[in-house]
Amino acid sequence: MLAELCCKRHPGFWKMLTVAVCMVLLGCLQAQEPQGHVSIILLGATGDLAKKYLWQGLFQLYLDEAGKGHSFSFHGAALTTTKQGQEFMDKFLESLSCPKDVAPGRCAELKDQFQRLSQYHQLKTSEDYLALSKDIEALVQQEGLREAGRVFYFSVPPFAYADIARNINSSCRPGPGAWLRVVLEKPFGHDHLSAQQLATELGSFFQEEEMYRVDHYLGKQAVAQILPFRDQNRKALDGLWNRHHVERVEIVLKETVDAEGRTSFYEEYGVIRDVLQNHLTEILTLVAMELPHNVSSSEAVLQHKLQAFQALRGLWKGSAIVGQYQVYTEQVRRELNKPPSFHSLTPTFAGILVHVDNLRWEGIPFILMSGKALDERVGYVRILFKNQACCAQSEKHWAAGQSQCLPQQVVFYIGHGELGSPAVLVSRNLFRPSLPSQSWQELEGQPGLRLFGRALSDYYAYRPTREQDAYSILISHIFHGRKDSFITTENLLASWAFWTPLLDSLAHEVPRLYPGGAENGHLLDFEFSGSQLAFSQRQLEQLIPGPGSAPMPSDFQVLRATYRESPLVSAWPEELITKLASDIEATAVQAVRRFGQFHLALSGGSSPIVLFQQLATGHYGFPWAHTHLWLVDERCVPLWDPESNFQGLQTHLLQHIRVPHYNVHPMPVHLHQRLCAEEDQGAQAYAEEISALVTNGSFDLVLLGMGTDGHTASLFPQSPTGLDGEQLVVLTKSPSRPHHRMSLSLPLINRARKVAVLVMGRLKREITMLVSRVGHEPKKWPISGVLPTSGQLVWYMDYDAFLG
Repeated sequence: MLAELCCKRHPGFWKMLTVAVCMVLLGCLQAQEPQGHVSIILLGATGDLAKKYLWQGLFQLYLDEAGKGHSFSFHGAALTTTKQGQEFMDKFLESLSCPKDVAPGRCAELKDQFQRLSQYHQLKTSEDYLALSKDIEALVQQEGLREAGRVFYFSVPPFAYADIARNINSSCRPGPGAWLRVVLEKPFGHDHLSAQQLATELGSFFQEEEMYRVDHYLGKQAVAQILPFRDQNRKALDGLWNRHHVERVEIVLKETVDAEGRTSFYEEYGVIRDVLQNHLTEILTLVAMELPHNVSSSEAVLQHKLQAFQALRGLWKGSAIVGQYQVYTEQVRRELNKPPSFHSLTPTFAGILVHVDNLRWEGIPFILMSGKALDERVGYVRILFKNQACCAQSEKHWAAGQSQCLPQQVVFYIGHGELGSPAVLVSRNLFRPSLPSQSWQELEGQPGLRLFGRALSDYYAYRPTREQDAYSILISHIFHGRKDSFITTENLLASWAFWTPLLDSLAHEVPRLYPGGAENGHLLDFEFSGSQLAFSQRQLEQLIPGPGSAPMPSDFQVLRATYRESPLVSAWPEELITKLASDIEATAVQAVRRFGQFHLALSGGSSPIVLFQQLATGHYGFPWAHTHLWLVDERCVPLWDPESNFQGLQTHLLQHIRVPHYNVHPMPVHLHQRLCAEEDQGAQAYAEEISALVTNGSFDLVLLGMGTDGHTASLFPQSPTGLDGEQLVVLTKSPSRPHHRMSLSLPLINRARKVAVLVMGRLKREITMLVSRVGHEPKKWPISGVLPTSGQLVWYMDYDAFLG
């Protein structure tokens, strides 16, 4: 009848009025139609995560969404038999709780409804998945409903993902017009390669928009508030949220518990993979990313997060400090049946220094820290602002909580700790923040409570009106298709690409031992300078194991000896670098006094980085204005690439000192938008530049290293180019990526007035012993060909490389 009415023709005003009434009536009818049936399948329904969080999260979803148009069914699934699985599920469902504002009688009624909608299925074979799909279809048809979609929550180990994904894709997808969402729990791989393999495998079964990778910290209320807070306070923050005003950002997650009972997992992953690569990195991107115009747009948020990943400066060994609580190895031996001689190198504590190389954050340290067996359980994100105020009156006369001389900070308090709940704190001398009043309320004062060096009353402090579990929030976002709270494949691989090189470099690092709890004292305190992170307290290590007072590193002075008939300087790493930096400065001062300039050629790689930092921060008398800096070798990558030796020099030295830009001579590896093409004659161009500026081609000092295969500069045993002949600069090939390199030739190196060879680390002990015994055989060991014709060769080795 309504359709007939709508189809009749009415002239003029009556026609317009009738159309409007028709539209309203149709809209009302459509609003009353059910929006469809949603089936939620929890795989691993009898596991620990399901028991602790997921069933409660699903129940909360039902409480929030029941009666709003969708109908639901909940399906627990596992490998357990149907009878046993249903018994487990019934126990879990009995323990479900309602929010405090739900009356007990109403709560019991809702729990009963939820239990009736929940059933258990054993899922082992493809036939089991097909049977589940038919059960869902039968239920939908029986109730006369339309299927809206299915959610599969993978609360199972990652090794099971592929088989489950294959079965869902082949036997349990919903029909046309209904959506599919698969939810994946971490760990998402162990490194970049494994994450890529897992992503490729899952990508063969599911579309990107169908996958929701859970990082439950993105559901924590304080974390989820970071972007809305930045958006709602744009006016106040636009001028402050940058390198000109922020002093540093701290992202911290501390735990008092240890890894007992989880050592099998922890031995494989450790604290960096368990916490920093995912939770803390995700938080970092929320703080560092450019704010989209519309923060409600999932696509815009995810794209801006990816851009933040791309701006992260590469990590190196000096970016991290690691520790391990003392009884960890003993726990591993006991739980994994390891022999008494076993010693674990798995870190249970880590501090990482991260830099974001873009205009907003250049030079600002982001400090990530997490660990087990620490003094308190707490998580927070702290943005500390620079304070350029200077108050003439003493602190006792400052206006309480408002003086400009007080620290200025914004803190997203994730939970636990002194406050015991999520909160957002803003220093009162900064600005009064705006937060959504329906979900956040001002925190009542707690006399005597101090946070981050100030009384709680010194902050505008807010807490959620109702605390919600992270999984409940994320399950709601999954249901509503909000992708910005989850990890995309692209962001996941970007994160692993960032962390994997550091993890590889730390694989054999011995972590600092700490007792655990309050007894840690200041043992884990650390400080940073430039891109270098170090423990504040030096931990003394025994040179000779056993009872009694063994000699300590501080008891040893710099050792002078000979190596390959040339002077050798050996010491602990810190003293060795100090000595080498002092020797370079003395050589520079002498050269400038005699010739008016100093020509220094520097090798790339990881070993010189600490030297660069020492020169940048501890040698203010260095004659930089008269120094020319050259490269000994270079990888054939663009100069802005993190793998570029010049980029390492720029990051760790050049940006901290004042060298005239025309005195800096990068190797021309990138000409005509090509890398090290023979026809571009980059090697010849560099040779000509050296000949034009360096008298007789004799550098005042050349700094070299030595590889574990005996190579030096980019002169390799497998690539004899550059070991003899007339060429000053050559193109060579490396056995490791990137394979193509440019290098000073051995004859040019040997023209130098002084050559210093820096060798550090226990991994160099074997090649050090070998090279000490060989003669002049540069084709086998290029380093053995280094012998200045009329200059001096000095070896600088730390004790690990020299003594093992």
